[in-house]
Amino acid sequence: MAIDIRSADAADHAAILALNLESEQLLSPLSAARLARLDAQAAYHRVLCDDGAVVAFLLAFAQGADYDSPNYRWFAQRYERFLYIDRVVVAASHQGRRLGSRLYEDLFAFARGSGIATVTCEFYVVPLNEASRRFHAGFGFREVGTQWVAEGRKQVSLQTATA
Repeated sequence: MAIDIRSADAADHAAILALNLESEQLLSPLSAARLARLDAQAAYHRVLCDDGAVVAFLLAFAQGADYDSPNYRWFAQRYERFLYIDRVVVAASHQGRRLGSRLYEDLFAFARGSGIATVTCEFYVVPLNEASRRFHAGFGFREVGTQWVAEGRKQVSLQTATA
């Protein structure tokens, strides 16, 4: 298995959309037009490829992005400089191989290289996404707030870690 990490490009969008759809119960929906807008705003958008096929991706934004996510806005109101992890997805066929960890390690290195000390994210606590909670705890994330999203149907834990 030859797993490579690289910056995402427009040719990867169809695969990224398929991966997002596969995990949509844990993420917000993503259309091709929205992905193109997010990609243009992203500070970090990388993919992991298995023999050339996209099997994972991570999309993150720095402060100052024109992004309408209520979770991103929460951090933007409280932190002067940060890197916000919007979504990370690993194909079901490739889970359990530490690919999410590889992306996070690469993202943290990117943050340090960019002089960004605070990495932020959120995950659902209602309903509880226990796997995400454990994963983020392993990278040193800690809760700094909570908020209700999705018209009050879901609650997120807002988290920060030091890069």
